[in-house]
Amino acid sequence: MTTEKNAKKKQKDTLFKRINNWLHLWLGLGSGIIVLIVCLTGCIWVFNEEITGLLEPKMNIPYQNKPVLTPGQLAEVGQKAYPDMVPSYASYQQGKAVFLNLRKPGKMVRKGGAGVLLRVDPYNGKIISSKVNKKGETDFFRFILNGHRALWLPYDIGRPIVDYATLTFTIILITGLIWWYPKKWNKSTVDKSFKIKWGASFKRVNLDLHNVLGFYAMLFLLTIALTGMVFGLRWFSDGLYWVTTAGETTKEARRLTSDSTFAAKAEAPKAAMDIVWNKVLAENPKSQGFYYSYPDRSTAASTIYISVYPTAGQFYNSRSYTFDQYTLNALGRDDAYSIPYDKAGFGQKLRKMNYEIHIGAILGFPGKVLAFCVTLIGASLPITGFLVWYGRKFKKTKKKPSRIASRSKIEKSGTIVIDKGIPA
Repeated sequence: MTTEKNAKKKQKDTLFKRINNWLHLWLGLGSGIIVLIVCLTGCIWVFNEEITGLLEPKMNIPYQNKPVLTPGQLAEVGQKAYPDMVPSYASYQQGKAVFLNLRKPGKMVRKGGAGVLLRVDPYNGKIISSKVNKKGETDFFRFILNGHRALWLPYDIGRPIVDYATLTFTIILITGLIWWYPKKWNKSTVDKSFKIKWGASFKRVNLDLHNVLGFYAMLFLLTIALTGMVFGLRWFSDGLYWVTTAGETTKEARRLTSDSTFAAKAEAPKAAMDIVWNKVLAENPKSQGFYYSYPDRSTAASTIYISVYPTAGQFYNSRSYTFDQYTLNALGRDDAYSIPYDKAGFGQKLRKMNYEIHIGAILGFPGKVLAFCVTLIGASLPITGFLVWYGRKFKKTKKKPSRIASRSKIEKSGTIVIDKGIPA
C-alpha cells in the first residue's frame, strides 16, 4: 500500500520537476567530495592575512607618517644580507612588513617560487625575518590554496576538475532552489522552508539543515561559484565579460617588452627603479600598498612592472604601470586590468572586482566573515545531502508481524481477542 502511495505521489510531479530532482541528486552525489574540499579550503583561505598577522605579530608594522623605502633602498638591504643575489619583486600593504624576494642572477623567480624571502621594515630597512624558499616547498596557506585550486593534484589535471565541479555546483544550487520551492504557501510549508526544527529527530534536523541553510546561502554561494569560474573557465569568463560590457570582447594582456636598442644608455637597475617609482608615486601619493618587479638585465625584453593600491587590503581599484627598463617610458596596455578604476565601465569594474567579490573582501572584514560562513554552509551541504539520500535509500522498514506470530502472542497472553482473520 505504501509503495502504491509513493508511486502516485511521484506521478503528481511534472516531468520537469522529476528531471530537476534527478539532476540535483546525482550531480550532488557525484561532485560532493570535491565541493566539500573546495569549500573548506576556501573557508580557511579567506582569513589567510588575518591568521598570519596573529601568528606572526612581528610582521605587523604600525603606520608612520613618513615615506617607505624606495625600490633602490630595498635592493641595497637585500644585497647587503645576500651579496650573491639580486632583487626579484617586492610587495607591501600599509601596516605590514615588506615582502622582498631575492633570486640568483639570471634566474627569474615567480611569486612563491624558489629564492630567499625577506620580511623588511618598510621605514628603516631592518630585516625582520628571512627564509630560503626551496623549489616545490610550500607554506600552510600555499598548501591550502593548492587544494582549493587543484585538489593537490598537478594543475593540468586538478584545475579542470575543480573548474567543472564548480560549474556543476552552480547547477546543483539552482536545481536545489527549484526542489525547495513549496507547492503551496501556508504556515506549515513556511515553517518547514525557513525554520530549523531543532527539537525534532536527527533525520528531520539534518533535512532542515540541508534545505533551510541551503536556501539562505544559495545566492551568496552562487556568487562565489560564478566568480570562481571566471578564473578557470575561459569560455565562461569571455561570455560574462561580453554580457556585462554590452558586447565587448576580452583583450589579452599583451606581453610588453623593452627596446634593447637603448641598452647602452640605460640607467643602473636600482636607479631606474627609483626613477619610475617616483613617477608613479607622484600620480598616486596616498597609495597604501604596492607590488613591483625589478628588471632582469640578463633578459633584454624584461620590463619594470609597478602596481599601487589606494586602499590597504583591496586590489580592485589598483593602478598598474609597465615601463621599458632602458628608456623608462611607460608601455601601454588596453586590457580591463590596465584601465584606471574611475575610468572603467561597469563590466570592466566588475572584472577588476572579481577576486574581492570571490573572497568577500569587497565588503571589508564583514564581507570576509560572510564569505566564511557561507562557504562553511556550502561544505556542509554535500554531507547533509548524502545523509538525506542514504536515510531514504536504505531506511529500515518495520516488518508487520505475521498472523501466525500474532496468534502465538495472543495464546501466550491468555487473552481472547475476536478479530477477523485470527480465530479465537
